[in-house]
Amino acid sequence: MAIVIKNQLQIEKMRKAGVLVKGAFDLLAGAIAEGVTTRELDGIVAGYFKSQGATASFKGYRGYPASICASINDEVIHGIPGTRRLRAGDIVSIDIGACFDGFHGDAARTFCVGDVSDEARRLADTTEKSFFAGMQYARAGYFLHEISAAIQEYVEQQGFSVVRNFIGHGIGADLHEDPEIPNYRQKNKGPRLVPGMTLAIEPMVNAGTYEVEVLEDDWTVVTADGSLSAHYENTVLITEGAPEILTL
Repeated sequence: MAIVIKNQLQIEKMRKAGVLVKGAFDLLAGAIAEGVTTRELDGIVAGYFKSQGATASFKGYRGYPASICASINDEVIHGIPGTRRLRAGDIVSIDIGACFDGFHGDAARTFCVGDVSDEARRLADTTEKSFFAGMQYARAGYFLHEISAAIQEYVEQQGFSVVRNFIGHGIGADLHEDPEIPNYRQKNKGPRLVPGMTLAIEPMVNAGTYEVEVLEDDWTVVTADGSLSAHYENTVLITEGAPEILTL
């Protein structure tokens, strides 16, 4: 599979999908609270997308059963929404994809529930900031893996680790397209960035080891040492100038 460069019509569809993802997060920001179940959060997003004439990118993707991923505390990614209720002190990473007119937008945020530990808040902040550390290289003429190296450098300066087993990806008419986007330094430069590339860049950061395990549901990824994990992602368009973040 080759990297797909998007034309203006395709980019407009992806902008709309990105707006819908942001709208879903705006709704969840007001709903995430102690006592709420992750299944209730899933229902909010499913209903919103239906009202907007969009579909949830994740629902049915490779058999995934829900509209969002909701990963709590030591869960890294792909947590399946269910009856578990959020508790004060939890951090919950929500990953959302929207498909509009055949094109996808994808983003993730980590939310703090009530008063959380200083480490938990710093982990969530570091994960978000590492994304923006990578953004300084998300420009035409740079190489993809300069983004990867910048993310890792920022995270490790804060004393945390970046997950190796799961990475970011290209995005467009398919939820996962080329290129693969690691969050850690590579031996090669990767492809040169050109306008029209659309990338889902998503640091996954652990408080302890970067090693992870997959639970028996074959979806939920957890830290191997039980430490906290955070996730931050946006869909990014490479332009002639500064990157355009389609999900902000």
